[in-house]
Amino acid sequence: MRKLVFFLGPAGAGKTTLAKALTKKRKAAFFDMDTLSRPAAEAIMALAGLDPQDRDSVAYKAHCRDLGYRITMDAALENIELGSDAYVVGPFTKESDSHAWLENELKRIGASIHDVDVKVVFVHLDGAASYKKRIKERGSSLDDWKLGNWSEFSQSLQIRQIHWELPGSSILYFNNSQPLSEATFSIIENFVYGNEAAHF
Repeated sequence: MRKLVFFLGPAGAGKTTLAKALTKKRKAAFFDMDTLSRPAAEAIMALAGLDPQDRDSVAYKAHCRDLGYRITMDAALENIELGSDAYVVGPFTKESDSHAWLENELKRIGASIHDVDVKVVFVHLDGAASYKKRIKERGSSLDDWKLGNWSEFSQSLQIRQIHWELPGSSILYFNNSQPLSEATFSIIENFVYGNEAAHF
């Protein structure tokens, strides 16, 4: 069965790194919301006279946020429709709070959770200090607002409940605070592929 795997979690948790590691091994289609939406977001923010590197302010969310998610999901769903496994990376904060969002997305391609194996890996760290250290270490200009407004941004670092209509066995909360090892990577691969992982 084709798989749609979401790697969710706050900025700095390492969701992109984990998704890329599994993509490299499994050769799935990979969709990072930051990558796909960046050209459009930079152009829209610049045309509005705003910081094109901003990805967190109220202005960015008003102008670009929903467009970025639409671009990402359209690309992922197109690949699911073609029979490919798709890994999707992003916070999906508002989306994961909606019971109907996943079902409505799959309906766009005439699918449902009965013919698409949906898994969610929610990646998180031990606490705000761990996130701040990771975000500083990656040295991205896209993080300037986060670091400059840390007291406000850090409120987004909580572990969130996923409200999609999925069985509990389809959602994994993964603490990524320790360096990635073969043993910890196998936890994610076994979660996504089950018994298939042993025979790959």
